Amino acid sequence: MRSLIFVLFAVLIATAAGAQKLDPGQAAYEKGDYQGAYRIWKPLADRADPSAQYNLALLYANGWGVPQNTSEAVRLYRLAAKANIPGALTNLGYMYENGIGVSQDYEQALAWYTKAADNGDAFAQNSIGMMYERGLGVEQDDEAAVALYNKSAAKGLAEAQNNLGYMYDEGRGVPRDPVEAVKWYRLAAEQDFPAAHYNMALKYDGGSGVPQDDTLAYMWFTIALTGLPVEQLETAVSLRNVIGARMTPDRITEAELKAREWLAKHGREQ
Repeated sequence: MRSLIFVLFAVLIATAAGAQKLDPGQAAYEKGDYQGAYRIWKPLADRADPSAQYNLALLYANGWGVPQNTSEAVRLYRLAAKANIPGALTNLGYMYENGIGVSQDYEQALAWYTKAADNGDAFAQNSIGMMYERGLGVEQDDEAAVALYNKSAAKGLAEAQNNLGYMYDEGRGVPRDPVEAVKWYRLAAEQDFPAAHYNMALKYDGGSGVPQDDTLAYMWFTIALTGLPVEQLETAVSLRNVIGARMTPDRITEAELKAREWLAKHGREQ
């Protein structure tokens, strides 16, 4: 089954150029005072501070403290990209790839992602990998996708780890290796990446790359249900119910306890 791919929108905050160690705008942002952050960053952005332009673009892109305005976000990302702000390069690629604030343009997306990837940006490397995997704006190439996923996964990006697990699962660009697939899914799952939770459940359900284990499959499906998008919940619930039908009540209780313990360990509650 095709791995579930979650697009990650970069939301890293750059410290304003020349700022002291504690940037008041960033401090306001981290407290959730987006309007306060806007009031600090806006005059800096107007004075061509590229980091403030990038930060302001994030607010406009997400509608934090200001009405959402993706076209203005693109304009500000472009200004920040001239100063080679890494997040601006990556986010411009994302905007072009998905047609947000601009017309969808895979060539432009690839160009911006490549600039960010050349600076070692893990999100951009993973995004280019997905473009090669799907043949978007480039000739489809599984080996190129795997090489990029490897670079990004090595930097710890959960989505890339999950994607790499899928490639090993399906034998795309690499020899099929269920054990290696589980290794990468597990790394992504431990970073609380919902698609990887789902994939771990599938592996334990089918006994592929791990010994078959209904309790652990039920546990991972239960964890996945706390983070999957609404449109994917029905399938996950149905699969968990199939497993539950062949389990005793005691084993279901055990699996649910394991899920609660895992969630608590990762700072979440079911």
